[in-house]
Amino acid sequence: MEKEMGNGCSSLAYKLLFSCPFGLSQPQLSAVFDESYDRIPHSDSNLENSISQIWDQRVQKNGSLFNGKKFRYGGYSQKSGDGSKKESYVCLHLGLTDYRTFVGTNLNPSWEKFLVASEDDPTQCQHTSSPLGNGAIVQTSDQKIVLLQRSNNVGEFPGHFVFPGGHPEPQEVGIETHEYCEGSKDSALVNKKVSQEMFESIIREVVEEIGVPATSLSDPLFIGISRRVLNVRPAIFFFIKCSLESKEIHQLYSKAQDGYESTQLYTVSMIEVEHMTSKMPGCHQGGFALYKLMVEALKKN
Repeated sequence: MEKEMGNGCSSLAYKLLFSCPFGLSQPQLSAVFDESYDRIPHSDSNLENSISQIWDQRVQKNGSLFNGKKFRYGGYSQKSGDGSKKESYVCLHLGLTDYRTFVGTNLNPSWEKFLVASEDDPTQCQHTSSPLGNGAIVQTSDQKIVLLQRSNNVGEFPGHFVFPGGHPEPQEVGIETHEYCEGSKDSALVNKKVSQEMFESIIREVVEEIGVPATSLSDPLFIGISRRVLNVRPAIFFFIKCSLESKEIHQLYSKAQDGYESTQLYTVSMIEVEHMTSKMPGCHQGGFALYKLMVEALKKN
């Protein structure tokens, strides 16, 4: 299912690429890591050359930029175990990309020129880096939702409100190139590790960004995929319960490992989040929309 929404401002618009209101546990979400899901270079040589030009300009301004590897989102497939929505199985299609290509395609001032006219999302974005991001709607024991306000020093959407998150990391499972997983036996093992990284990475991001211990967090439930319309930025979202109250989380946040990426932590009600969405990146607006679909589904159940 694909659903496009926004509030009239393209930078805040999002598209729901997939929604799973009942949430999928780790055994229900798998991944296939294959070079067939890598980015396809654009036929326009000027566009392709602009990737390195833009990166070189960015590096000159900021010598600390690191060209890390990222998983590239290349779509998904779905099947139902018993025909019910609660027993769905989703497989993410992932390739390999890097930060340099992301800066040069998705964040390129001419990013729309990389897009293909197609209703099919992977086809439309086949020339973009599209690194897979992640985010978590973390619910406290006193029924609040955790939000962070991004630092003014970050590259994308400084000062905006976001859910805790980041990226699943190829290096966490030892991936640097596709050569790592040649052969059917190796590729099956790699796919299993990549699937696990989808869940382990979001726990890691929450722990590092808000400072709570991993033992206070429930097993994540995958609730869908959101894509920001601006720069076609995709992200998978999870729902996680935290056994701590808001006041405890605020105390722990001051010692968070990645606290420098944000300036403030908020624990707010669902209604309050609604009022803050206008200052969220589109993909995180989509993450909140996925959470609302989950809440509505649970009410009906």
